[in-house]
Formats: sequence, C-alpha cells, structure tokens
Amino acid sequence: MFVRGLKLDANIGAYESEMGRTQPVVISLEVEVQEPADPVSDSLEDVVCYNRLVQTIREILTEGHIKLVETLAERIAAECLAHPMSLSVKVRVEKPEAIEEADAAGVEITRTKRLDQGA
Repeated sequence: MFVRGLKLDANIGAYESEMGRTQPVVISLEVEVQEPADPVSDSLEDVVCYNRLVQTIREILTEGHIKLVETLAERIAAECLAHPMSLSVKVRVEKPEAIEEADAAGVEITRTKRLDQGA
C-alpha cells in the first residue's frame, strides 16, 4: 500500500522563523502488508486503508507544532505499524521551502514491526 506526494500544510520547523506559521510538507509512504486471508473479498476491512492513514496524518498535524521532520516521520511510521496487517513502512517527509536552492529537504525512514508486536 502506498501514498505518494501527499501535500499538506504543517506547523513544523525548529527555527524561530518557522514558529507560528504553516509551511508545506510532502509526505510519501509505502507500507508492506501481509496478504489478507481472502485476497479477493473486496472488503475495506481486509486491507490497510490509505484513506484512513491519510486522515491519521492530518490528525497528527493538527495536534500542534512539530520541530523536526524526523519526529513527524517517526509518528507516521508508528501509526502505520499499529495496523495488525502492517509489516514494515517507509516514510518520506519533505519540506519544499526549507532550502531555497533545493527542490526539497527532508528525511526518509524505514521501520519494521518487531515480532513481539504481533503481525
């Protein structure tokens, strides 16, 4: 399951100039999921729903200012791995306005569910 190039406004940044205002972030994620018991059930309950994950990301962004893109990426990864069918996740958070001469700056992390977390 994946979401690419999700463009949202966020209260994010560690610098004084980034406080008290929103700026765009671009979020992409890929979630490796275990195959459902019935892969052709055509039921939303049998999959990791990208719409629900996007809503969760929106909720994270409304909770208040986040200083680091790393923190945002970790919070998104944790939410993705909370789904019982998720095995691993790759999260990329980009700030297109962070460096004037660059298309974007940011972070990409990969996290894997530990076996004792359940699958």
